[in-house]
Amino acid sequence: MMGRSLQGKVAIITGAGKGIGAGTAKRLAADGAKIAVIDLKEEYGIDTVNAIKATGGEAIAVGCDVSNAEHVQQAMEKVISHFGRIDILVNNAGVTRDNLVFKMSEEDWDTVLDTHLKGSFLCSKAVQKYMVEQRYGKIVNTSSIGASGKRGQANYSAAKAGLQALTRTLAIELGPYNVNVNCVAPGFIATDLTRSTAERQGLDFNDIVKGASQKIPMRRVGTPEDIANVVAFLVSDDASYVAGEVINVGGGER
Repeated sequence: MMGRSLQGKVAIITGAGKGIGAGTAKRLAADGAKIAVIDLKEEYGIDTVNAIKATGGEAIAVGCDVSNAEHVQQAMEKVISHFGRIDILVNNAGVTRDNLVFKMSEEDWDTVLDTHLKGSFLCSKAVQKYMVEQRYGKIVNTSSIGASGKRGQANYSAAKAGLQALTRTLAIELGPYNVNVNCVAPGFIATDLTRSTAERQGLDFNDIVKGASQKIPMRRVGTPEDIANVVAFLVSDDASYVAGEVINVGGGER
């Protein structure tokens, strides 16, 4: 732990009801930040909020469809109303609709692109005005090592590749205002999302984990905490000269 390095800061984490988002919310809370746990419905974030409060942290749950500009604006206003400021945004909300291209529907494409890419754009656009005004802010987008392309994930890979370009562009535009924008690209992380994706395909998740572990140089799959630890660095002042970077967190996998 980095101690209370984020004391007094307010952090928004999208898709924070479980998985990587929940792990990140808990880690940033442990570092002293006040947390806005954003998920599709407010009740989805209650468990994360309660876990943070149980360890002495401060958090609220906010329901928001990140692909809807009006919902995003309302969510940000709720955070400002409650906490008074926004210092950190971690764009983590995401879904999967895996299929080979010839079977992928337009809805499958739109749902994934809208949640990952459009959602990150809308949330970043909404918070940057507060960050620019206070001349301080940290934004971390969540890409994937699958951004280079992966069978059955044309929509997901395209969205994750787009996030890397969005990150670099935002870093250029917001850097002059002391706002750092970076990106983490997780590898195989064991979460409810990866488990449900496997189950939808009729695959045994434990077998997938075992097989993946044999191919990953570190010989294990990742945990939400592995990603949260890197995000915690990127949103800290220790990373104040890091901007526009994409950091792979995949145990050596590319």
